[in-house]
Amino acid sequence: MPARLDAFRRWLAAGRHGDMAYLGAPEHVAGRSDPATLLAGARSAVVVALAYPHTDPPPCPPPASGDRVPPTGMIARYARGEDYHLVMKERLRQLADAVARAAGRAVAARVCVDTAPLLERDLAERAGIGFIGKNTMLIAPGLGSYLLLGELLLAVEVAPTAAGRSEPRCGSCRACLDACPTGAFAEPWVLDGRRCISYLTIEQRGPIPRELRPAVDRHLVGCDICQEVCPFNAAAPDRTVADPELHARDAQHAAPDLVALLGIGAAQRRRYVRRSALRRIGRDELARNACVVLGNSGDPAAVTALERALADASPLVRSHAAWALGRLGAAGVLARALDRETDPAVRAELSAAASECDGPARPPARR
Repeated sequence: MPARLDAFRRWLAAGRHGDMAYLGAPEHVAGRSDPATLLAGARSAVVVALAYPHTDPPPCPPPASGDRVPPTGMIARYARGEDYHLVMKERLRQLADAVARAAGRAVAARVCVDTAPLLERDLAERAGIGFIGKNTMLIAPGLGSYLLLGELLLAVEVAPTAAGRSEPRCGSCRACLDACPTGAFAEPWVLDGRRCISYLTIEQRGPIPRELRPAVDRHLVGCDICQEVCPFNAAAPDRTVADPELHARDAQHAAPDLVALLGIGAAQRRRYVRRSALRRIGRDELARNACVVLGNSGDPAAVTALERALADASPLVRSHAAWALGRLGAAGVLARALDRETDPAVRAELSAAASECDGPARPPARR
């Protein structure tokens, strides 16, 4: 039985998976209890790690003289390049073919990335790749935690390549726990998904809780804070080991112009997220996130785009645009929108935002 299965069950029982109800489904718990349920005759699990870049891409060219710098958001580093699911699955299929050639016969295999119901970090730790840090990330000494994991289940016996589980090496360090702006760590090694910025901006399908929106800051998709402060990442190599396919495609896939992103149409959005991990996020959720980050930017140049978003077909987008306009003190825009809005939830956001326009000015987010 996986060492962390009981911890996973306690995590589910505490509701820390939030809206990800599928994690508690019997088939998901069964796979995490016994990987052999995912492949008939499974005898071995090959665990691999793929490094992705952890330094920021080169800055965009400076704007022409007199031009404003548009407000930008941040995309988590793993999601800036090619969709890692596609990259990892192709590499694991090639590995499965190599195993069959070495065995001289067909070998039943199943390729797994993070969508498969496995306790993959537990398996990676048992395989000797690294240890699980207090931020729940797998840390490979010498490489750090900017790693993506994949597994190949095989119906053939493979000799183990590691002596066993790696012991945690965090010591008394609390850098990751203390740096989390939403207080998502209930305790070391326990992440409350409902407060994690990655969950809020990717998995959460409804409104982001109002009290957590300021802490989202510039994080449009995902968050790297608990990795950025980890000492094991400070001296880890980057481009020498990072997979080329996972490098940021361009500035718009690392720190996108939010005004432009909020205004793109359906066809443009499909092109933007194509073959990217950003496909995971729905159109409304991406626009919701852009509104929150624009509200946190403190930039009055965002008001026009947010006012247009108040006419969006999605109540989710309109409600977060209202909140953002309140942060920017756009009382007149909110009053006009309140006159025509009929959705009760959006009206409540508009009223709350209008009342906050009289409060103290808010500093812009870090840039």
